[in-house]
Amino acid sequence: MFDVHAIRKEFPILSREVNGYSLVYLDNAATSQKPQQVIDAIVDYYSNYNANIHRGVHSLSQEATDAYEAARKKIQAHFSVKHSHEVILTPGTTHGINLVANGFSSLLKEGDEIIVSALEHHSNIVPWQMLCERTGAILKVIPIDEDGVLKMDAFDTLLSKKTKLVFVNHISNALGTINPIKYIIDEAHKYDAAVLIDGAQACSHIKPNLAALDCDFYVTSAHKMCGPTGVGMLYGKEEWLEKLPPYQGGGEMIAEVSFEKTTYAGLPHKFEAGTPNICGGIAFGVAIDYLNNIGFDAIAAHEEKLLKYATKKLLAIDGLKIYGTGTQKTSVISFNIEGIHPYDIGTIVDKLGIAVRTGHHCAQPIMNFFNIPGTVRASFAFYNTMEEVDKLVSAVERAKMMLQ
Repeated sequence: MFDVHAIRKEFPILSREVNGYSLVYLDNAATSQKPQQVIDAIVDYYSNYNANIHRGVHSLSQEATDAYEAARKKIQAHFSVKHSHEVILTPGTTHGINLVANGFSSLLKEGDEIIVSALEHHSNIVPWQMLCERTGAILKVIPIDEDGVLKMDAFDTLLSKKTKLVFVNHISNALGTINPIKYIIDEAHKYDAAVLIDGAQACSHIKPNLAALDCDFYVTSAHKMCGPTGVGMLYGKEEWLEKLPPYQGGGEMIAEVSFEKTTYAGLPHKFEAGTPNICGGIAFGVAIDYLNNIGFDAIAAHEEKLLKYATKKLLAIDGLKIYGTGTQKTSVISFNIEGIHPYDIGTIVDKLGIAVRTGHHCAQPIMNFFNIPGTVRASFAFYNTMEEVDKLVSAVERAKMMLQ
């Protein structure tokens, strides 16, 4: 049985007050809150077996190494990855994207083409622009329609023998649109193009099967999945990871070092230079266990109810417009009220204890498409309730009355 009130008790922060009101946390697309199990895992590491990994013969180092590598195995199983060495533990999604972009600098030539979508976070735009500047490759963009949905007929037209790379997010952080990534992957592979999927916004809502998707790279961050900040995952097919050069030099990523020549370690260590976020990696594994214990079917069902209820209630407010109205979307609602700046709405609802995000959400091309400065974004998680939706709607109505 899915008991949201029992679940909420496992998140210490959800019991606090903000400005004298019970916290209503609706900024989950920016970062999720952490259950006590994850917090305890971090405290346990630093309290009982803090040590560097892979390098020590003493007991603490071996305990830390075992726990860290066990977390890698959990990530491998969760995402249905064939080999554990195809799981690279990173500081987060942005790092993983930059790692791949840097690696392709030596694989592209002038006139090659890479494709991104108009729905991307800046982290999945800027690295590819930098790659094009370094290599002379050409950046192509899949456009969107007024519902915030990718125009797949345009994507089909963009694909050619010149296409070497395709990058698209699984779910839009700004609009909640779920992209048809399986179609994109399959069509790109017909042209032997590699595909990277930015899964940062997807993995708290769904459980991607990377073997079935057959993408070449997939990136995500733990902090969107009830885990800690500063740690994430890059999945790469073995054959692609072997082709890419190391992203950083240092300890751990080497096999032999001399002043004449250095040889690199095998996967995954080739891409894991230096001391990693050890407790973060361990806690990432704990967060995955936690989410799987609740069950992604139960999470999806509850969040769908929240999305439908909140959409209906918000649209009843005169002058309110929702951006991102495709039929396939997750529990994110971006909206504005005619004549009111989104920042002003966000400021007032914060005074009532409600956390939403305002601005362009690191997705300025989307805001430019709709010709708006930004939106108010309410993003829901499995620990949110219908009562919190009612509080949001009441707060938005109050803000409208005060600002108009």
